[in-house]
Amino acid sequence: MSSIAQEAFIALSATSTRHPSNLSENDVELTPVTHASTNTQDVSITSHDPLVKPRSHKARARVQLVTLCWFLFLEGWNDGANGPLLPRIQQVYGIGYAVVSLIFVLACVGFITGALLNVVLSEKLGFGKVMVLGAVLQVAAYAMECAAPPFPVFVFGYFINGIGLALQNAQSIAYVACFKEGAETKMGILMAAYGAGAFSSPLVATQFSQLRHWSFHYFTSLGIALSNITALTLVFRLKRQDECLAEVGIAAEPKSTSEHSHFRQIFSLKDVHLLACFVLFYVGAEVTIGGWIVTYIIDVRGGGASSGYISSGFFGGLMFGRLALMWVNEKVGERRAQFLYAVIAIALEFIVWFVPSLVGDAVAVAAIGTVMGPMYPIVMNHCGRVLPRWLLTGSIGWVAGVGQAGSALVPFMAGAVASKAGIKSLQPLLVGILSLMTVLWAFVPKSSRRPD
Repeated sequence: MSSIAQEAFIALSATSTRHPSNLSENDVELTPVTHASTNTQDVSITSHDPLVKPRSHKARARVQLVTLCWFLFLEGWNDGANGPLLPRIQQVYGIGYAVVSLIFVLACVGFITGALLNVVLSEKLGFGKVMVLGAVLQVAAYAMECAAPPFPVFVFGYFINGIGLALQNAQSIAYVACFKEGAETKMGILMAAYGAGAFSSPLVATQFSQLRHWSFHYFTSLGIALSNITALTLVFRLKRQDECLAEVGIAAEPKSTSEHSHFRQIFSLKDVHLLACFVLFYVGAEVTIGGWIVTYIIDVRGGGASSGYISSGFFGGLMFGRLALMWVNEKVGERRAQFLYAVIAIALEFIVWFVPSLVGDAVAVAAIGTVMGPMYPIVMNHCGRVLPRWLLTGSIGWVAGVGQAGSALVPFMAGAVASKAGIKSLQPLLVGILSLMTVLWAFVPKSSRRPD
């Protein structure tokens, strides 16, 4: 008899009402234990439940991951459209390289604003409400842009969109970083969803850029944004992060007892600033390539209107690299793999710079996207390893916000320099940025300093 059954037997024996018996002292009275057996089975099922719960946890985790991937797809869709639409925006509004670069600047200001708000809103509203709030802001932005309003109003839409993207981006990445099983793989899948959106968008945006109503491209973005709100509301139901994680079997970690604010705790972490500096130049290089490569190919290599597909090739490589190179990350180690990818990307940039071949440049750009793809997931995985979980959402929000500053700073620099020296200056600028990234990664700590 098991220990639980014995305890149940003793309890029943002690509490049962004894009736007078005619048995002699040498006889043995048998007490029924059928009720004890039933209770034993009930206790086993309700306390352990070894089969039902893990299966429901895994299914729920998959649904949550797919929902977050859909947002990352939308984020990639948003970023991937800039390259093919940029020449048409210049033509319609009659503006030069420097002025059209304000698109990146306003998006950056919005993203940084959202990153700062995210630290406060995460505590006040919680994960589910912040995600839906960000999605609503995106819908408002696309509704403004699809009408092709005057340029100041048009770029203000990028500001609003930047806030919405920042709120959802930080929450999504921090949520996946909290997964205990296969976190690296899930992060790679999440980032690949961004690449899928950025790959698909130029295919559509290139077609719209040749039409009279070019701004109708933003109706497609609006439709995806509306479906994003629906999915986030149905799956996460405006709940806080700990509640959503509990649904997939992940317990909440205890928070720090420090009286300092989240802001002060985050900004006191040296690792946060090192990772933020790296991401600043990485995102800057990525957005600069995706946003300006079409203009470079048209003006320098003599490409036609279909040159917009080269931007799609870059983001397609980004998606492919994030999935196909995960085994390289595991085999070589993520730290060494980061150095390897940076060196290869620099070599490929030299090909685009010095080889005057339209096809060769297109292939090289796609290859650059492939090796740059795993870089961002590696950084976010590193955040999950070295930063306390109760500060992870705010920290990732800050890292991503600083990175988004790079998405405005570097493309704006490229536009400003191009207005003086021509678009040929794009490649030496990118080589310098990638080289600086390589140096910065050497200062990122090797070992985990995340508290248990």
